[in-house]
Amino acid sequence: MRDSLMALSRRSTAFLPAMGLIVVVIGMMFLNSRFLSLGNLENIGRQVSINAIISVGMTFAILTGGIDLSVGATMALTGTLTAGLLASGVSGVVAIVAGIGAGMVFGLGNGLCIAGLRMPPIIVTLASMSIARGLGLIYTNGYPVTGLPDWFGFLGRGTILGVQTPIVIMALTFVVAYVMLEKMPIGRYIFAIGGNEDAVRLSGIDARRYKVIVYLVSGVTAAIAGILLSSRLMSGQPNAGMGFELDAIAAVVLGGTAISGGRGSIIGTLIGALLLGVLNNGLNLMNISPYVQNVIKGAIILLAIFISRQTRPGAR
Repeated sequence: MRDSLMALSRRSTAFLPAMGLIVVVIGMMFLNSRFLSLGNLENIGRQVSINAIISVGMTFAILTGGIDLSVGATMALTGTLTAGLLASGVSGVVAIVAGIGAGMVFGLGNGLCIAGLRMPPIIVTLASMSIARGLGLIYTNGYPVTGLPDWFGFLGRGTILGVQTPIVIMALTFVVAYVMLEKMPIGRYIFAIGGNEDAVRLSGIDARRYKVIVYLVSGVTAAIAGILLSSRLMSGQPNAGMGFELDAIAAVVLGGTAISGGRGSIIGTLIGALLLGVLNNGLNLMNISPYVQNVIKGAIILLAIFISRQTRPGAR
């Protein structure tokens, strides 16, 4: 039985996370009767959508053997920038494009430093995290941005054909990411860079260009998440997004993506984000202390990394 499970997990990195999600959902059903209520499921969907969108960009970065610690701060900056422009009377299209553009600038900057200057991803994105957070606080003087137009709330609170708008946007983001990683040449190159970047270079492929694209994607997804969060709160919060980079990394790792790169899937990341969201929600319903929740989540992440190492090809 154990051998067959190992074989399945080696063929699909999303298999074990999917089994884990099923087990957690069943457990929460028995532990709390409110878990399957429509209101609670909608709440889980809203919470998961933001982290899942950020996790898309984080998946791209980790697949190449890198990481992006700036996503939370970029999310705060882009959200406050969009909110500030809307509050000042700028048109919605211009404000949203400017917010996404700011995310692209940070993603591009990270990519150029990492790929072009060969600087360590953890150092570059740690520095850009500080820069983005500082710029957001400077732009707002440390105060929330309010007075946003009513229509803006549709992005974070509205519904499309009965489905919450953030969930629809999350689904579209994952579809685009799936096509890029599974159906286009760029996906093969991203996996190959994470597996053996030197071999990619020797084969004549410009690995640097694809690494820049990876961090550009991460910047864009962080910006989308930031705009959605500002819409949901109907304010631009310069301190928003703190710790979101850790949740994104957790979702990616729980989804079966190897932290060293080269192996994983975008479907696994979605499952990981759902697993994390269900776990957070269930622990809150059971009135578990937030401090204890951090310990539980940390232990689960360590377990996920251990299982990932045991099930990868060639593991003993």
